[in-house]
Amino acid sequence: MALGSRPLFPIRRRYRFFQSPEIAGPHRWEGILLKTVLLLRHAKSSWDQPGLPDPLRPLAPRGQKAAPRIGAYMARSRILPDLVYCSTARRARATWDLVSGKLEHQTDVEVREDLYHASPGSLIELIKELPDSIGTVLLVGHNPTFEDLALALTGGGDEEGLREMAFKYPTGALAVIDFSIERWCEVRAGEGVLRTFVKPRAL
Repeated sequence: MALGSRPLFPIRRRYRFFQSPEIAGPHRWEGILLKTVLLLRHAKSSWDQPGLPDPLRPLAPRGQKAAPRIGAYMARSRILPDLVYCSTARRARATWDLVSGKLEHQTDVEVREDLYHASPGSLIELIKELPDSIGTVLLVGHNPTFEDLALALTGGGDEEGLREMAFKYPTGALAVIDFSIERWCEVRAGEGVLRTFVKPRAL
C-alpha cells in the first residue's frame, strides 16, 4: 500500500504525559484526566494448515516471539490496561496470553466474539459504552478493522507514528491513543491523540 493511499488526519500538537509509576489507571496531562485506548493487533499467525478454520489458526513461531516483546515494552512503559477485550480467535487469545505474561499486572479480561467480525464503527460504540471507572482499555483483534479504527480515532499526536500507522499496521503492533475526556461516551472520531505506535520488529 502506498504511503499516500490513506489520508492522514491533521497533526495538532505533541503532548507530554505524566503518570505515577504505581498508578496503572487513568493518565493525566497537566492535570487533565485522560482515557486511553490500546489497540493491539494479534501477532503473526500460521498458515501451515490450509484446511483449518480461520478462528482456529495458531500463532506462527515469529508471532510467538513478537508478542512477549510487546508485553515487555508495555511493562517498561507502564502501559497497563484496566480492562481487556479480546477476540475469540485463537491467535488473538494466544497473543494476549504471551503479552500478559510480561505485565505482572492483574486485569479483567473478556473474550468477545463481536471483536472477530467487528467494524470500526461498532468498536467505537463498544468503547463509548465502557464503565467510566475504567481508565485504560486494551482491545486485541484484527485488521483491517484495527488499522481503520486507529486512523479514525486519531486526530494528532506522534507524527512519525501516524505516518507509520497509515502506511501499515503490522501483526503485533500496538497503538496507544489518549482522549482528554472524563467519560467514555465522549469519545469522538478524530479527537484522540496518538501517544505512540509500536511494532515488534522495532523492539
